[in-house]
Amino acid sequence: MKCPICKHGNTHAGTSSLTLERGNSTVVFKRVPAEVCENCGEVFYDATVTSTLLKQADQAASAGVEIDVRRYAAA
Repeated sequence: MKCPICKHGNTHAGTSSLTLERGNSTVVFKRVPAEVCENCGEVFYDATVTSTLLKQADQAASAGVEIDVRRYAAA
């Protein structure tokens, strides 16, 4: 797809890292599947990946995790 941010590059399948914070909890996800703009590097996640990330981050926060670094794993 054409990047909606820079409007010059196209996005391609790739991976990225993402940090989510909630209260005192910080969860870093590595190797998250994403569409990445070849021009500006902007990253886009689909609805399924986003849902999985939010669910896992919520579980970590509920468990009282302060800092967690994990490799993305589909639910």
